[in-house]
Order: sequence, then structure tokens, then C-alpha cells
Amino acid sequence: MTINGSVLKNAIISGANNIINHKVTVDEMNVFPVPDGDTGTNMSSTMKSAIPELALLGKDPAASLVAEKAASAMLRGARGNSGVILSLLFRGLSKGLIGKEEVTPLEYCTALKMGVDAAYKSVMKPTEGTILTVAREASEAAFKKAESGGDFDDVFDTLIQEAEDSLDRTPDLLPVLKKAGVLDAGGMGYVVILKGMAQVVKGGDIIEVESGAGEAHVSAIPVTNAAGTFDTDIEFTYCTEYLIVKSPNAKDPMSLRAYLETIGDSVVVVDDDEIIKVHVHTENPGKALEAALQYGPLTNMKIENMKEQHRQESVKAEFQKHRILKPERPEKKYGFVAVANGAGIEDLFKDLGVDRIVRGGQTQNPSTEDILEAILATPAHNVFVLPNNKNIIMAAEQTVKLADRKVIVLQSRTIPQGLSAMLSFDESQSVSENSVTMTKALDKVGTGSVTYAARDSLFEGKKIKSGDIIALENGKLSFTEKEVTKALVKLTRKMTSGDTSYITVLYGADVSDKSADEAFEALRERINDDIEISMISGGQPVYYYIVSVE
Repeated sequence: MTINGSVLKNAIISGANNIINHKVTVDEMNVFPVPDGDTGTNMSSTMKSAIPELALLGKDPAASLVAEKAASAMLRGARGNSGVILSLLFRGLSKGLIGKEEVTPLEYCTALKMGVDAAYKSVMKPTEGTILTVAREASEAAFKKAESGGDFDDVFDTLIQEAEDSLDRTPDLLPVLKKAGVLDAGGMGYVVILKGMAQVVKGGDIIEVESGAGEAHVSAIPVTNAAGTFDTDIEFTYCTEYLIVKSPNAKDPMSLRAYLETIGDSVVVVDDDEIIKVHVHTENPGKALEAALQYGPLTNMKIENMKEQHRQESVKAEFQKHRILKPERPEKKYGFVAVANGAGIEDLFKDLGVDRIVRGGQTQNPSTEDILEAILATPAHNVFVLPNNKNIIMAAEQTVKLADRKVIVLQSRTIPQGLSAMLSFDESQSVSENSVTMTKALDKVGTGSVTYAARDSLFEGKKIKSGDIIALENGKLSFTEKEVTKALVKLTRKMTSGDTSYITVLYGADVSDKSADEAFEALRERINDDIEISMISGGQPVYYYIVSVE
């Protein structure tokens, strides 16, 4: 039994659609409850990038051509570490299928193992208990099944069963997963993709994108114009969310649900011990709030005009279609590309000599293609890239082999690290000397951040509730608080030592100038007078404050 290129093409599309359908579930499997739109979103974006290329293939393409086109598109479209690893799995598969018109089960499984090998080799320090483990153990089991004469049905049954078993074992291999009570998100995403592919390989139809998955159907991708032609698809204008702090002897919240369903749709009412969490789409947000007051005081209220959001996204999409950075011929010796988000932060990098800013960071991981475009638009023979986020480093590293000039990707994991690296650059030094100097600068700065919990979670036995203020120290969860300024002061004091000379605080888009001034005064009262403190408008999303301690 063999499969041809058409079956392989449809299987990849089906796998892409399946991860699109389940991306929110995979996102929610992340260890930290930070608002990051992470693994599921990145994997679905990476898979989806192959669809336009596959759609251009003829009626009966060779299996090798399908694998090659998919792998090339995924490499450029890869977002986040999970997306890059996924693209490497498919790139290895592509190499294993070179010259194949059709593929036998054993040939497919051999190529699959090549993909796993490629992924492991590309990760500097492979961590077991991740998508790498799931992919490796699944491919090994499937290879044995194919070697013993199994057909494609047997191979994919084995592939999926072992992948699921391996996924269940990930908490035993990675303590951080066990502490958080979750499975590995990347491994889960890979299982979802395999299941989507299996349906086609075993003779079924392509899995369709479900309504509400937030993606267009693969066979007819619509292009929305700047006027927002799909506004009429939105029946209720206002997305209304809030938390109710339950009053003693509060009524059954199911009666609130019944009322909200009469004035809107997409109603979610979650009753907890202390709070009631509410979500509704309605034309009357005032009525939704008024009804809630019968159950207790309100907090964390958010009302968004979905039609206006849709129009803004349409304009943004139209703008992005035409925003192609023009490649520049190398002229100067050094150039710099930095990933950042927030007008103030972007200005800081530009003031330090960065040529091109790639807008991105938490919740918005740029693709390899985005970073490559910025590199090619930098008129320099040697381009230093500052990812400034641990989940963007791998995507940036893929540009090294794709660019027509020397690319040096520094391992900057935070905005303060990126700024520190730029400050240490010396025009008179060589490329290698600057690489060493700038890399050393990364370790001289500590990074703290204050954000909010995007969902309920359990970490190290402690309950974290949606809306709690979270403090992170060098990427690790430090503590939770109820008030932003209090969290900032506590975190900053925790990070300072007798060697600290400078503290720089970048306040985000959701912090007013007045609040920032008050926070500065609170810091000044609690921090040693010998330490210089600067408060700067960063304008970043997601994080109320980013703290740099040197």
C-alpha cells in the first residue's frame, strides 16, 4: 500500500485545520497563566503557512514535491519555539521523501525519523518531556510497525497511540509540568496535527475548520477590505466580560445566565467559591452589568466593540499586505534588527542604533519570514538580531541560512537584555568580539515583569485566579498580588541587592502617566537612595511594568 502526493497534500491541510480548531485548547495548556497566545496559536500559524503553497500544486503532484513545498513554507512561516520545531519535523520528512512519487509506510516512517533527528540537532539543549519526546517516541513505534509489515492504517494508529501515551508521560519527565498539573502543550499540538492527517491517510475527508475557530476555510480564504465587509456577520456588537465578587447568600447564578441569554449570545457563566465569571455578546452591556449587581459588586469589567475591532483588524490586514520592506544592498559594516512592541521601547532601540524593528513579543511572535524581511532590509554586511523573547530565538536562528548576509542571533530573552546588549556594542570591535561582549551584557541585567493572570491555574500547589496580578523574575513566576503598584514595589525590592546601581522601569500601554508617577514615588520611598531609578513610557502591551535591574 502507498499514498500519493494528493493524499499527502490533503493530509497536511487536514492536520493544519485540526490544529486551528484546537489552538485555544492547546494555548490553555501552557504552564504559566500569562496572556501569551502561545503554543497552539504558533503551531496553527506555522501549519497554515503551508496551505497557500499546497493549493498552487497541480492535480497529481509527486509526494516529494508536496513535502518540499510544505516544509519550505513552514520554515519561513514558523512562529515560536513550537512552530520552529514543527517546521523542522516536516523539513526532515521532506528530505526523507526526495524523489518519491508515492510513499510506502516504511518510507514514510523512515522520513519521519529523519525529521525527529533534524529537530533534535537544531535545539541546543533538547529538553525531554516536550514535543521532541512525543515526536521521537511516536516515530520509533510507527517505524517498528511499518518494519513488521503494517499498512498506513496500522502505522497511523500506532503513531497516534504512542504519541498520546508519550504525551501522558511528559509530566514525569518535566517537573514544571507536574507542578502546574498540565501536559506539554507542544506535544498536545503535535497529537492534534497527527489526528488531522490520519483522517485523510485512512481514507476520510479533510477535517474542516469549525465555525468560531477564528480562521477561514482552507478552500476559500476571504480577503476582508478596509471597510469591514463582514460586519454584518456579527449579530451582537459588544463583547462584555466581568467578575462578580459574590455577596453572602447570593442567588443561583444560573438565573443570571438565563437572563443574559435573552439579551445576547455566547453566554458563559462560571460559578466559583468567591466569584462569578461572566462573558456575553450583547447589544445592551448596561443591562448585562445591571443584572449582575444583584449578585455582588463587579470587578475586571471589559466591554469591547467587536464590529469596531473587526474594522481595525481589516485595515491592519490590508496595510500588512502592502507593507513589504524593500531589500537593501549591504553598505555599512554593522546593522541591527530588534523585536519589540510599544512605541517607547521601539524608540529606545532606535536611539541605540537599531535599523529595523520587527513588531512582536509576548502574544505576537513574529515568523521567521518577518525577521528575515527585516534583515534583508538592513543595509549591512553583518546584522545582529535581538529576539528579546525566549520564544522568538529559534525563529530568528532559522534566518541564518536563509539570508544573503552574515546574521548573528544574540540570545536576548527580554527587552532589558536587548537594550543592555546594544549599549555594549563597540563599532571598533570585530564581529566575533562584539558577539562575545554583547552576549556577556545579557547576564548583567535582571528582568522583572508585572502582568495579569489570563486564566485560572494551579502552580506549585498555589491557586492563581484569572485577573490576579502576577510578578515574574527573570521569566519565573515569583508571586501574585491584588494590586499592580504593590506588586511592582515588592518585585523590584526582591530583585535589588547591594550591587545594584540602576533600576529602569518601562510602563505599559495600560498604565496612565499619573499611575506611573505614583508608582515611581512608591519605589523611591522603598528603594535605597544610592540606586538611580528611571521611569520610562514603554507603551508595551500585556505587561503593566517591565523592570530592568543592573
